[in-house]
Amino acid sequence: MSTEIRVPQLPESVADATLVAWRKQPGQSVSRDENLADLETDKVVLEVPAPVSGVLRDIKVAGGASVKSGELLAIIEEGAAGATAGPAAAAPATTPAAATAGGTATGGNGKSKAAAGAPRTGPAARRVIEEQKLSAGEIAGSAPRGRVTKGDASSAAAPAATAAPAPASAPRAGRTEQRVPMTRLRARIAERLIQAQSTQALLTSFNEVDLAAVQELRARYKEGFEKKHGVKLGIMPFFVKAVVEALKRFPVVNASVENADIVYHEYFDIGVAVSTERGLMVPVLRDADALSFAAIEQQIGAFAARARNGSITLEDLTGGTFSITNGGSFGSLMSTPIVNTPQSAILGMHKIQDRAMVVHGEVAVRPMMYVALTYDHRIIDGREAVQFLVTVKDCLEDPGRLLLGV
Repeated sequence: MSTEIRVPQLPESVADATLVAWRKQPGQSVSRDENLADLETDKVVLEVPAPVSGVLRDIKVAGGASVKSGELLAIIEEGAAGATAGPAAAAPATTPAAATAGGTATGGNGKSKAAAGAPRTGPAARRVIEEQKLSAGEIAGSAPRGRVTKGDASSAAAPAATAAPAPASAPRAGRTEQRVPMTRLRARIAERLIQAQSTQALLTSFNEVDLAAVQELRARYKEGFEKKHGVKLGIMPFFVKAVVEALKRFPVVNASVENADIVYHEYFDIGVAVSTERGLMVPVLRDADALSFAAIEQQIGAFAARARNGSITLEDLTGGTFSITNGGSFGSLMSTPIVNTPQSAILGMHKIQDRAMVVHGEVAVRPMMYVALTYDHRIIDGREAVQFLVTVKDCLEDPGRLLLGV
């Protein structure tokens, strides 16, 4: 009995997807729910699971092609597990390098050959491996458990490029360049950033925060907090709670523009930017005002793990009324973040740096952080933006305000 494999239903906001790579080739046996291929959308990478066990008979769409919801991808012959259906070369899909890149090729008995040394790779790394015709098994992975990243694949491709004869006019040996197509996610990020700058009147205000009180609280309770909740107490929950308090006082910062209307959101879904090898993602903490410090840490940790291993969902990234981004984790001292449309504002955190400050008439060394609020000046006035930042500052410098609501 033949079973058709079709593109899963994509969300309304996603018109199509790119078939990054096939994990199986015609003639190979597959198990129910086993991943057959990776589909890359504007936001996440989706897996195409096998609905039945059997043998992959025919691939209808080649790797790299653009596909839409419901489009026929392949055909499985049900109940023929362990059989073969001819050489994989007959597939009109990916190149041999693409089959190697997935690290999941199987033999006729359906058992994985990953133990033979093929490292685990992500979609971005597989694309580079396929385009540069590399062998994933020969690339040393720098990520945990030997996982090959896009950077590892690009570095492995560089020596091959330098081995090519240099043009006679080349002024120096070893001058090379690579041309790598943007991933769908990177192209989408670029599109949204340009959209934000071209459709909103963006302005940034700055302030600085003394984080001595926050650091003192963390030092006092970190052991008990981790023992009870199983996660470390970082600074992000303090910022999320301070932002929620400021949004309650200045609702327009939590609003968005829709045509000629201002939409005031009476809930607090806070996006927290996470950096991955595929680009920046902003998963959303739903109803952040109702979350405890521990719940915020747990959710952020789970989001970061799923974003980096490619299992994050569109639902995790959809919506959000306000965003926070932490450039300080990379050493940034000051920046002007760009609003994540259709939101109207974003808070930028930066590096904590000891600086000499005048405190109660005396000079003291304090752990200071510059914070930046970029906002849409069409609906948010300078007065509201500045007072929003002052509220965040006050809540962080005296965390008791977060408990008392003052």
